[in-house]
Amino acid sequence: MTTKFHDYRGVIHLHSINSYDGTTPVKEILEAADKNEIDFVMLTDHSNLEAKTMEGWQARVLFIVGQEISPRFNHYIAFGCNNPIVVGEESDEKPQAYIDEVVRQGGIGFIAHPDHGGTKMFHVKHYPWTEWQVSGYVGMGIWDFMTDWQSSLDRVPGAVLNYLFPAYVLRGPRKKTLKRWDELNRGRKIVGIGELDNHNTLYKIMGRQLHIFPFEKAFKLIGTHILTEEPLESNNNAAINTVLQALRMGRAYVSLEYFRTARGFSFVVSDEGNSAIMGDDFVLRKEAVLRVTAPGRSVIRIIKDGRTFHSGTGCELYMGISEVGIYRAEVYLKTWRKSRPWIFSNPIYVRSEEGF
Repeated sequence: MTTKFHDYRGVIHLHSINSYDGTTPVKEILEAADKNEIDFVMLTDHSNLEAKTMEGWQARVLFIVGQEISPRFNHYIAFGCNNPIVVGEESDEKPQAYIDEVVRQGGIGFIAHPDHGGTKMFHVKHYPWTEWQVSGYVGMGIWDFMTDWQSSLDRVPGAVLNYLFPAYVLRGPRKKTLKRWDELNRGRKIVGIGELDNHNTLYKIMGRQLHIFPFEKAFKLIGTHILTEEPLESNNNAAINTVLQALRMGRAYVSLEYFRTARGFSFVVSDEGNSAIMGDDFVLRKEAVLRVTAPGRSVIRIIKDGRTFHSGTGCELYMGISEVGIYRAEVYLKTWRKSRPWIFSNPIYVRSEEGF
């Protein structure tokens, strides 16, 4: 029998006025989250934990305070640490050192916006991850709103439209990001998360000052859902630990929810006596059943070991599997005559009794 999981929608990687490049007070961010029915918010101001005094439940929103460690390249977002980790933009410190420091403090970390390209149009520098021979990180961003949106900017008139309707220009996770993620997962579990990376930056465009993007608008875009066996506790520390543990396990999926909610999505592999969800290992003894359920008619693709294995159209995809491998799901929603990226799951690791 499959366990019924609780689905919580969160937003990971964003900046408040406590960051040198942020403009919005924490209180306003949390109010915007509440209006958008966000369950948890994971703040990542640059190299500081000033908002830690507010960590915990704020009305119905669970507020988790992390940090973005941000040298020139190799940005890293970390949670569960008690002390800030400061690495200046001109520092030559190797990323393995601050990954290790996060682990030493008992925290977890994710490689941030690994293929960030910046935009020449607005003089935004590129901030990719360049050091892949590292260990100790839990996962990586597979879909970053700001990376995706900035890639659509090429001229001023178009940029204004892209600002007004950002969800319509998002292309989904970059192919090279997904390819690298799939390759890394062959070595060990690498959890994929969605990043917002919103600062509500103030820009002057065509003589007008615009906030890019107010959080009430940004929170309608890229999020990360977690699945838990029990509901989030009222105790602050217990609830935060539950969220971090779900992320550590990879019981999560990434979604764009501007057009339609992703709640109700599920991805399960099961046989007569066992079942597994995203992030789990599943021991394949005979044939098993793979089932994807989407909360709306869509194109569902099953990716096995980095390649499209099967696809179908509808609200559900149901198929037998008899091969070991790393399986994940991608879901595309057709709206306004276009197939748009919607949901990207973490993998289920289907193994033999001896391993892969």
